[in-house]
Amino acid sequence: MTTFPTLDAWLTHLESAHPVGIDMGLARISQVRDALQLSFACPVITVGGTNGKGSTCAILESILLRAGYSVGCHTSPHLLAFNERARINGQMATDAELLPHFEAVEQARRSLPEPVSLTYFEFTTLAIMHLFAERGLDAVIFEVGLGGRLDAVNILDTDCAIITSIDIDHTDFLGETREKIGFEKAGIFRPGKPAICADPIPPQTLIEHAEKIGADLWLFGRDFRYEGQAGSERQQWSYIGPSMRRSALAYPALRGANQLINTSAALAGLEALRDRLPVSAQDIRLGLANVELPGRFQVLPGKPSIVLDVGHNPHAAAVLGQNLGNMGYFPYTYAVFGSMRDKDIAGVVAHLKGEIDHWCVTDLPTPRAASAEELEMALREAGVADGPDCSVTRFATPAEAFQDALKRASDNDRIVVFGSFYTVAGVMAYRKSQQH
Repeated sequence: MTTFPTLDAWLTHLESAHPVGIDMGLARISQVRDALQLSFACPVITVGGTNGKGSTCAILESILLRAGYSVGCHTSPHLLAFNERARINGQMATDAELLPHFEAVEQARRSLPEPVSLTYFEFTTLAIMHLFAERGLDAVIFEVGLGGRLDAVNILDTDCAIITSIDIDHTDFLGETREKIGFEKAGIFRPGKPAICADPIPPQTLIEHAEKIGADLWLFGRDFRYEGQAGSERQQWSYIGPSMRRSALAYPALRGANQLINTSAALAGLEALRDRLPVSAQDIRLGLANVELPGRFQVLPGKPSIVLDVGHNPHAAAVLGQNLGNMGYFPYTYAVFGSMRDKDIAGVVAHLKGEIDHWCVTDLPTPRAASAEELEMALREAGVADGPDCSVTRFATPAEAFQDALKRASDNDRIVVFGSFYTVAGVMAYRKSQQH
């Protein structure tokens, strides 16, 4: 049996073990799941959607931890270390904790009459599921990777499925319309189980699928909602659900205009599971006050103002643009921007060109990335020209683009790093290297 002495060695092996990076379908991974005899005695919460998944998982995790539950939380992708994908009771799993479960998955895969190959995401997700199952936790939260119906996370039967938002992304795999994408996302719903959709305008395909399978569908605006003004720090807001109201809540520690929708979705999930995972008003208050998630409209302390945001599609860019507009006045805004080639780059640029003066565009260390040249071309097509108050400059790495922005920005300016997990990770790694 193939086995490796370190987590890094396993991950390097998995990057090339399966012929393609994304291989839609659950037949292969389900065989390995059965060989592992994977099952959970505790409630399983799955979170899908185009944007807001990571935030919603973090909010659920934070509230449940404050309520005294033991919680496993799986999110993806990671920014700096693979271990970010597996948290137990708020702490990243160590290499030593993860290794035996990589070995268990490999052993189960090998034990099949005809061993199947697994993608990096499938293999690692199974290993994390196996780790969580062995721990006998009170609750587990799994973020769906891509879509829903055919995503690796969907091999588990969920006790509560949450879909945060539905927008155009990953069109090669999910289809070009919100109706097609909505159907794929709705694949995580289960008969008789709470199916929560926080998108204010849900595609009809999602509603029809939920009704067809007999899921217990909760729609934002119809079954649950929030009241309260976004934008003001001191104000409070309320969550109103089918059977409970949570009043006088503070804004979550995650910044940004869309966090009340994500929080409402999380609170709807907890309301739906209240018989099995009761939480108090105080647990919710403390959970919201203490939630953390790097790279989601994260404003770093110090000057110039630095904003990290992993947003990488037009819907996320629109929210980022709105959040930047709410930050107050800055003479100049510099952007460190890198993106995958399959994204709607023109759509992203359209939402942000009004907020950004100087663009530092960068290559990214993956074959899926658009080159700095392609990004510059998209900006030129959008009408961004060079002048005393605006520019586009190309760089080979996010770190070099960030260093250039730092050199040019005054203390009163701001730097926004966005467009992909790779862009934010490159800058985070550079900043970390400077701190030693």
